Amino acid sequence: MKNLFLLFCTAASLLLNAQVGINTKTPQATLDVNGDANLRGKLSVFIPSDNILSHGNNDQILVSQGAGSPPIWRSLRIPEYEPNKFYLIFNNSFSDRTGVTFSSTEEQASSFNRSASLVKNANYSSLTQFKKIDQLSQPFTVYSTESKTYFQFETVVQANFPSNTATDISIDYACGIFVDDKLVNLRQRNLKASTSSSTFITHNQIGMAENLSKGTHSVSVACTRLKSYNTTANLGIGTNVATNIDSFITQSSLKVDVYEVPQVFNSILN
Repeated sequence: MKNLFLLFCTAASLLLNAQVGINTKTPQATLDVNGDANLRGKLSVFIPSDNILSHGNNDQILVSQGAGSPPIWRSLRIPEYEPNKFYLIFNNSFSDRTGVTFSSTEEQASSFNRSASLVKNANYSSLTQFKKIDQLSQPFTVYSTESKTYFQFETVVQANFPSNTATDISIDYACGIFVDDKLVNLRQRNLKASTSSSTFITHNQIGMAENLSKGTHSVSVACTRLKSYNTTANLGIGTNVATNIDSFITQSSLKVDVYEVPQVFNSILN
């Protein structure tokens, strides 16, 4: 009789309060356990969308979805790394169809000293007449003090030259890859007029930065018109300046790959 009476009282308490506290008189949830819990049977999670109880799969864990949402089962994968070896930790690619243009008056002065100015770690603000390609300025993160970051830049360069004559027509230009506005890689080229008007070429460039500090960095690509030879033609880098090609053909791309000797291990959840 005592057991029946206790069962009746417990059921009545559940109906009246809708909250049960174990080792607490002020439960904060439907079931509030103030102490250790020893689970000997299965643990299930209700899935409202399917109206079923989910028991999860072997080696899965429960992950919170935030207030008001039920937890869900997830598989936890911890990557295996060998010590002192580089692994690809970050990679991404970006594109731009706007590019930059230069008129004949927007080139480096005749007194511009290339070998003195275009040096590693030169600050972008000190390099006059350089223009950034907007959508290629992007952040990336480094997690280890031992890293190698590779950059691959590709674009199309065009000038609205006439057809070439006996006197050569050409333009010198340069593009640089910058990390935190410091020059890490530079390539200079010359675009020459050909037998057809409005010459264009593909520009490819690969750079590398080693052992950047841990944290978030910014990468950007900027170009300049260096010198013109027998021409006042407009120069487009990552954009067309004549109608024989369009912005789809001239668009720029930048790929960033960060290889690291791991020091921080971020678990992966599926």
